[in-house]
Amino acid sequence: MSADTRELVVAGSGVAGLSAAVYAARADLDPLVLEGDEPGGQLTLTTDVENFLGFPEGVGGMELIQRGTEQAERFGAEFQHGSIEAADVDGQPLELSLSTGGTIRTRALIVATGASARWVGADGEEELMGYGLSTCATCDGAFHRGDDVLVVGGGDSAMEEALFLAKFADSVTVVHRREELRASEIMADRAREHEDVEFAWNTELLAIDGSQEAGVTGATLVSHPEGYPSERYENGEDVTVEDVDVGGVFYAIGHEPNTEFLRDTPVELDSDGYVRTTESASWATTATAAEGVFAAGDVMDRAYQQAVTAAGMGSMAALDTEEWLESTTAVAAAGADTPQMEADD
Repeated sequence: MSADTRELVVAGSGVAGLSAAVYAARADLDPLVLEGDEPGGQLTLTTDVENFLGFPEGVGGMELIQRGTEQAERFGAEFQHGSIEAADVDGQPLELSLSTGGTIRTRALIVATGASARWVGADGEEELMGYGLSTCATCDGAFHRGDDVLVVGGGDSAMEEALFLAKFADSVTVVHRREELRASEIMADRAREHEDVEFAWNTELLAIDGSQEAGVTGATLVSHPEGYPSERYENGEDVTVEDVDVGGVFYAIGHEPNTEFLRDTPVELDSDGYVRTTESASWATTATAAEGVFAAGDVMDRAYQQAVTAAGMGSMAALDTEEWLESTTAVAAAGADTPQMEADD
């Protein structure tokens, strides 16, 4: 292995990547952390985090990321701007082509690139994301006690968000562009039967009102009895436009794992692009089908997608990587010590 080959690269600087970097740095693996196109990940879009262990008064999402970065740097992790555009992980060393134009060779890679929540494209969403507009009811629902809120979506995740928000909000309205839900029957029935959950059928979100100081104060909805009203609105068809007073908006239209660079590699992805990890005899691991490649956080977790679970998986990935590096080093050393048979003259 050449001297310019690193022991470990961590792709992603969200909670999973930072946790992996802390553990790996303390194990003297000298990890290089690629910060990605959006350093810090989705947590930087959250103003207050109240359910992360160790912060009884809550902590800002950006502050939590900054603290994690400082912690990883303290133990020796190195940070570099950029993301992976292509990866050759079929054999050793792994070769990573970066968005900055460079190439890195490494023995091991932890993929912690996360999953990005899909956005609607409504006016005002960029300014208000994290200020009353959210993609995670579990994270931010408690901030909306007594509010009227909207949930945009029609699948199981939207029903789960609506039911969770109903614990806090005065009313929850599910905004769906059709008259039929994509959600499973059991989840749809639970939402329909809840007294505090209503449905705005054949309706879409056009704009969100408010400010970062005041939060979300209202929204503009467009509807048409035959569905998909925003397309009709843009085409100049007759539609109904309505302004509503709400204190929060939640997007629940799915996530897209940031795994494009792993397509057409030995790393296995599921139908939605999430990394598949392997299992040992009796427990799940963070290892992938590619030797030396591990995954942690939302990039492989489509079920929980919480900061604390991502942090846990980051530590698991670092421990799995450390064990793998030690085992492969031992095998290589044993091979080097084995006497070679001389060829007969």
